[in-house]
Amino acid sequence: MIITLTANPSLDHTVELPGVVERGEVLRALSSREQPGGKGVNVSRALAAAGLRTIAVLPGEPGDPMIVALRAQGIDVLSVSTGQPVRRNITLTEPDGTTTKINEPGPLLTDDDASRLVEATARAAASADWIVIAGSLPPGLSPDFYARVVRAARAVAGGGRPLVAVDSSGEPLAALIAAFAASGERLDLIKPNGAELSELTGAAAGDAIEADPALAASVAERLVGTHASPGPVVGVLVTLGSRGAVLVESGDAWFARAPKIVARSTVGAGDSSLAGYLIARTAGLEPAARLAQAVAHGAAAAALPGSDVPALADTDAAAIDVVRLPSTSHLDRLGDRAPLGDRATAGP
Repeated sequence: MIITLTANPSLDHTVELPGVVERGEVLRALSSREQPGGKGVNVSRALAAAGLRTIAVLPGEPGDPMIVALRAQGIDVLSVSTGQPVRRNITLTEPDGTTTKINEPGPLLTDDDASRLVEATARAAASADWIVIAGSLPPGLSPDFYARVVRAARAVAGGGRPLVAVDSSGEPLAALIAAFAASGERLDLIKPNGAELSELTGAAAGDAIEADPALAASVAERLVGTHASPGPVVGVLVTLGSRGAVLVESGDAWFARAPKIVARSTVGAGDSSLAGYLIARTAGLEPAARLAQAVAHGAAAAALPGSDVPALADTDAAAIDVVRLPSTSHLDRLGDRAPLGDRATAGP
């Protein structure tokens, strides 16, 4: 079973436009739809579409439209009451796949809300194989919240379980990495994009990372470390947009090129990529095959409207070309940057 925690879920309203966004003009939509959203929620939706058992943990009232919609899709939900509505996000999509998002900040959560959310997640994760911690933090939660969640979950489950995958950014991700680097513990997987990996490490610009899979791999190696000196992360899945993705695990690195698609919406594509990786990992596949399924899932999601997630039958991992990358470090070409520990401690 895979547990997902979405601390700042949303009800996503997606509007499909016939042309480009023109500021100040009246725009007529081709279609619109609402879907329950948030990174962890999207991962749970994609996992459930592949037949895997998952529970989505999130703050919200049982009768909130977002939670009602999620349950209507057959997703098991463990909600923590906060007395406040789930935020609503607006997404505008253009014919070429360009996506514009307007995200509300989310409700202000109290210390009591945070404690109950940690307890609920730990309780749900007691018998789980994986816990996925994903998305931004709503107002009121401190940057160390995710570290609290992971430690509480592992304290309940014991034996280094559950395995932990993280898809976040900014200060919450930096604080989590710093906490694990200081303790000598390791997260099992993080899934940054190029900009998020740049922000986390300070090693290279985000657009340079996205354009160069070898550079992406060498930057990710800073987090994984070596057998003699392991870093705070076991594996890094770096999504590179329309280029594909890179996976670094145990001193090895692979690159998978994304297939050619007609993109309709990129909302949730990265979340589907993470779900694809977990689907393949749960099936016992090797790292290269996990990467292929991740890229296949992300591409299939981008070809769908709104924040729809693909079924396993919508993906074709066998058509994804995966190549092994040199494991030699490219850090000498990155310039004189602050060490990762300093960056992680100080925050991005």
